[in-house]
Amino acid sequence: MAQFVPVDTFDLVIFGGTGDLSQRKLLPALFHRDRDGQFTPESRIVALSRGEMTNEAFIKLVRGALETYLDEDKFEPEVWDRFSKRLHYITLDITTPDGWKSLARLLEPESNRCRVFYLALIPALFGETAKQLSEHGLINEGSRIVLEKPVGSDRDSAREINDGVGRFFNERQIYRIDHYLGKETVQNLSALRFANALLEPLWNRTHIDHVQITVSEHIGTGNRAQFYDRTGALRDMVQNHMLQLLCLVAMEPPLSMHHDELRNEKIKVLRALRPITPKNVARATVRGQYKQGAVDGQAVPGYADELGAESNTETFVAIRADVDNWRWQGTPFYLRTGKRLPEKTSEIVIQFRSIAHSIFEEREDGIEPNRLVIRLQPDEGVRLSMVTKEPGPGGFTLRSLPLNLSFNETYELGYPDAYERLLMEVLRGNPALFMRRDEVDAAWSWIDKIRNAWDSTGMAPLLYSAGTWGPTASAVLIDRDDRSWYQDGS
Repeated sequence: MAQFVPVDTFDLVIFGGTGDLSQRKLLPALFHRDRDGQFTPESRIVALSRGEMTNEAFIKLVRGALETYLDEDKFEPEVWDRFSKRLHYITLDITTPDGWKSLARLLEPESNRCRVFYLALIPALFGETAKQLSEHGLINEGSRIVLEKPVGSDRDSAREINDGVGRFFNERQIYRIDHYLGKETVQNLSALRFANALLEPLWNRTHIDHVQITVSEHIGTGNRAQFYDRTGALRDMVQNHMLQLLCLVAMEPPLSMHHDELRNEKIKVLRALRPITPKNVARATVRGQYKQGAVDGQAVPGYADELGAESNTETFVAIRADVDNWRWQGTPFYLRTGKRLPEKTSEIVIQFRSIAHSIFEEREDGIEPNRLVIRLQPDEGVRLSMVTKEPGPGGFTLRSLPLNLSFNETYELGYPDAYERLLMEVLRGNPALFMRRDEVDAAWSWIDKIRNAWDSTGMAPLLYSAGTWGPTASAVLIDRDDRSWYQDGS
């Protein structure tokens, strides 16, 4: 079983340290890693926020968050006693000097220590925060800065943010986080492809018919509707999460697992994506927006009702993406994501081609092709469908059955969640699971072309009822190629 390896002594500074992300994800993740003995006694966690608060009040806030978001058996008093001693709170407004002086006084005695600055802030503040860190002498050789998504809202704004941060941090110090890259099953994509002799020779257009990537959400936008209206599904999910998954599936074998070798291969995939233009946008994409419907038997409002106004923002996107290179030419990648869909799930489906010739008595629907399903959430695991003969004397009957690897059932050691792994990789100084600047630029370049095509053609979102799998046009998009969306059991 895997072992938890301790990290060097650090100071982790969280900007936005009392916010939702910090309370729900970052602090519970750090508590888990402390629970498993990965932190030295001298390591510290410093939270910064504009609100006036004593250190005691902050510690009380953190305890409440951990009791809320951790499983009951994971909050151990002896671990809390150790963890709480690491916590420090400083009132800081990025635009005023007072809090910066307090932060400098706290960090300066340990000037050679690894310093991680985690920016759980709006992207517009990234550049100014980096500037203030530099002006107050807080950046040392071991400093790293973590940028939460989204890095920009288009290519131009992303470049502006990267330029602003890049003036004070070099590229090896910048960690652009996408929590999907920390998921255990996403990590296993590399192991599946490059550690199994039976898969990699088949991982190409000759043997794979198509690939589906689905990231569906059960919930709507709720009280986040105003924020979401400035983003939409294409920028919120496709630009980062889904394109990263596509890259990991489609990339060529890297020379090694070194971070730059991995990221070099991902950028080649992004640059090989066929542009979606006004000429093909109607056939290659579907925009949707949920209206009133029923979820789990309960009536729920539509997006416009939650927003309180009519809007052209999409809550659903389906795309046919084509990777124009030797490995994948002619093999489509179908991407689908949306809110208020029937279930919360993230999965990658590798659909292999049918056998070239059958020696068996054919059924009306033929022999079902093999399929590899990589499930990212929930119930992480890998399932490979294989055709076998049904036992019994009643003739030669074929049936497709799954070879199932469930992570929960197989591994006794509880594996860390995405933020736990990513935080540890930042502290170790390993940027393999983070987006390089040229990746961000290439991803936005492809996404911007889709948005421009939507705007120039006046392609508005199609309405779909909450609790369904999106507009009918989504089914038509893939049915046009004589294929269908995979549903568990289908």
